[in-house]
Amino acid sequence: MGEPLRTLETPDERTLAYATWGDPEGFPVLGLHGTPGCRLNRWPNEDVYTRAGIWYVTHDRAGYGRSDRHHGRSVADEVADVAALADELRLDRFGVTGGSGGGPHSLACAALLPERVVRAICVVGVAPFGAPGLEEDDWLAGMDNENVKEVRKALAGEDVLTPSLETLQKQWEERVAVDPSTVLDDFDLSESDRAELARPEAQERIRETTFEQNVNGVGGWVDDDLAILKPWGFDVGTISVPVLVRYGLTDVLVPPAHGDWIAASVPGCLVEIETSAGHLGENPEEQIAADARWLSEGIPPEGAQPQSHSL
Repeated sequence: MGEPLRTLETPDERTLAYATWGDPEGFPVLGLHGTPGCRLNRWPNEDVYTRAGIWYVTHDRAGYGRSDRHHGRSVADEVADVAALADELRLDRFGVTGGSGGGPHSLACAALLPERVVRAICVVGVAPFGAPGLEEDDWLAGMDNENVKEVRKALAGEDVLTPSLETLQKQWEERVAVDPSTVLDDFDLSESDRAELARPEAQERIRETTFEQNVNGVGGWVDDDLAILKPWGFDVGTISVPVLVRYGLTDVLVPPAHGDWIAASVPGCLVEIETSAGHLGENPEEQIAADARWLSEGIPPEGAQPQSHSL
């Protein structure tokens, strides 16, 4: 059985909360949750990880859940926390996967921990905001208005963003308490994403993460938004470890232009484009198994293709 709450002290004397799932003797994979999220953002059927032969380790990124805030952090600052977690668990080599707001943090680990990261996955990850990434109009194009409003408030500054996210968190908790599948009802989601939200396992995960992710305030969410919109602290063009980039063409939370940019910018990456999927993917248990084979053995998922172009 997994352990849903363990803690360690980072070298800069912050508490970092983490959880473990699957086979402790399996290949270690560090999963980086999205924005917002927490260590409970995993597939509730733990047997999926055990059957895949992996030890899946998640953590509350700084400021989320039970982890102390790292105010003013950059995307690159996550790498030190990942290294501290790997040290705590005595992991010399491991895989990393991150989705949505966790995608850039997975890329940061690939770029800055090449001696320890075997392979990495970036799923529906956002691109850098502004040069050398996507300029503002292109970054926001195709994005649902609810996310655009959040971005605008983040650009206005922390004092504007914080109360807005506090209100949003309260709204989500009220909805999830009644019906987890309605958490994103304000968004014009694709049919694929609506179908994923209807899965019982997805609803269980939403229920758990929603009430845990900002249990000590929205500081982690605030810091995430601000970190994603400022320079990340590393160059994706320096990544040398194998990376799989996956994104869906019906995603309105992180539109496919972001995936296009990442796929064109990470040297030598594999690219998996899901034509009907949105932000939440499709066939989660099959995807977990395929990702495990890629991270542990280097076997590409069916449909993944080598990078074919560059910016």
